[in-house]
Amino acid sequence: MKKRNIIIISSIVAVLIIVVVVTAFLNAGNMQEKKDLEEKAIMQVMSGGGLLGKIDMDLIREIGIKNFYANLDTSDSDPEEHQYSGIPVNDALKVLEINIDDYSTVTAKAIDGYNVVFDVSEIMDEDSIWIAIEKDGKPLGSKSSGGSGPYQIIIKKDAFSQRWCKFVIELELK
Repeated sequence: MKKRNIIIISSIVAVLIIVVVVTAFLNAGNMQEKKDLEEKAIMQVMSGGGLLGKIDMDLIREIGIKNFYANLDTSDSDPEEHQYSGIPVNDALKVLEINIDDYSTVTAKAIDGYNVVFDVSEIMDEDSIWIAIEKDGKPLGSKSSGGSGPYQIIIKKDAFSQRWCKFVIELELK
C-alpha cells in the first residue's frame, strides 16, 4: 500500500512539474513582448485579439498633455493629493478613431498581469479615467526602473485609488 501511494504522489508531482515547465515556456515569449512594449512605451489597444491602435508618447503629446490632480491612497499611507500629467483615455480613443459605443467594457492590462475593468460609460466621462505619464512633474518611469509607468491609468473619482493600474501596456475593448 505504501509503495502504491508513493507511486501516485510521484506521478502527480511529475505531472505538475511538466505543467509548470510548459507554462513557463509558453509565457517566455509573451513576457518578452510585454517587456518590448514597456521599453518602447507603447500601449496597445486591442479587441478580439486584433490590434485597433497604439498609444505612445508622440500620440499623447499630439493630443495635448494636461495636468490634473488626484488623491493617491495606499495601504501604508494617508490620502495625498498629487499633480499628474496625461490625457483622458477617451481622447486617445477618439484620435485613434475607435468608436467606444461599439463596446461595453475596457480592460486595462499591466505588464505584471494586473487587470482593471471599466464600464464604457466611465471612459466616456471626459474627466474620469486618465492615462498618466508624469507625477508631480516627473516621468512615472518603467516597472524595471522602479517606477509606476510608463503609463498609469488613474481614475480621478476613485477616492481610495483602488482601481488605478500601474505599468499599463494594453487596453482591451469588449
